Amino acid sequence: MTSRGLAGRIGRTAALTLFAGTLAGAALLTGEFVAARNRRYAQPQLGLALRTAVGREGAPEVRLVLLGDSTSLGVGVDDVGDTVGGQLARLLADTAGLRVQLSSVGVSGSRSTDLATQVARALLGERPDLAVILIGANDATALRRPGESAAYLAAAVRRLRDAGVEVVVGTCPDLGAARAIDQPLREIAGWWGRQTAAAQGRAVRAAGGAVVDLAAETGAVFRADAGTLCYDGFHPSADGYRVWAHALLPATSALAGLGRSPAS
Repeated sequence: MTSRGLAGRIGRTAALTLFAGTLAGAALLTGEFVAARNRRYAQPQLGLALRTAVGREGAPEVRLVLLGDSTSLGVGVDDVGDTVGGQLARLLADTAGLRVQLSSVGVSGSRSTDLATQVARALLGERPDLAVILIGANDATALRRPGESAAYLAAAVRRLRDAGVEVVVGTCPDLGAARAIDQPLREIAGWWGRQTAAAQGRAVRAAGGAVVDLAAETGAVFRADAGTLCYDGFHPSADGYRVWAHALLPATSALAGLGRSPAS
C-alpha cells in the first residue's frame, strides 16, 4: 500500500470514528435530556400561601413581594418559614427590627416572558416597597437566548422602578449543581445558565435594579452539599433557600434603607 493510500485509509477511519463518537454523544445527551424532563419534581403546595407578616407589631413596615418561578413560591419545602421569602423576611426583621409584609405573585414554571403578568399583579392594590425577582432557570433549561430572556426581565424591572418599587434580582442559579440532571448534560446546563445570568446582570443594572449573582455567590455551596436541594435534586431545600436568603440580604437590606447602596 502506498503512503497516500495509507493516509487516505487513516483519514477515513478517523472521520468515521469522529462521526460515530458524535452520534454517540448526541444520543447520550438526548437520553439525559429526556430523563431530566420526565423526572418527578416537587410541586407547589396549595396550602403554602406566601402571604404573611414577619416581625414585631409596631415596627417600621416594609412590603416585600417576590416574583419569578417556582423558587419564588418556595417549591421544595412545606413551611412558609423555610421558603426563601420567609427566611429573607425573618433576616430583615431580626437584623433591623422591621415588620415585613411578605407576599408572592410568582408562578411555578415561569420564564422571563411571564414576568409582565406578574408585575401587573404585584402593582395591584397597595404598592410594594421592594420586589425580589428569582428567574432564569427555566429560560436556561429551555435554551432560550440569554439576550432575549434578559430583555423581558429588564422590561419588568423598569416597570417596577417606574412605579417607585426597589428591585433586587437573583439571577439564574448554578444549574451545574442540579443533581436531577446527569453528566455531561449538567455541565452544559451550568454553562448555559452562566450565560443567562451574565446577560441578566447587564440588563437589570441598565434598568435600575440591583443584581445578586446566585450562581457565583452560592453555587459552590450547592455543588458541595447535596442537602441544599430537596428530594427532586433540582429545587432548593430549606437549607438551600437559607443560603439564597443570606446572599440576597445585603442588597435587600440596603434598598430597604438599612445599609449602603448595593454595588452596581
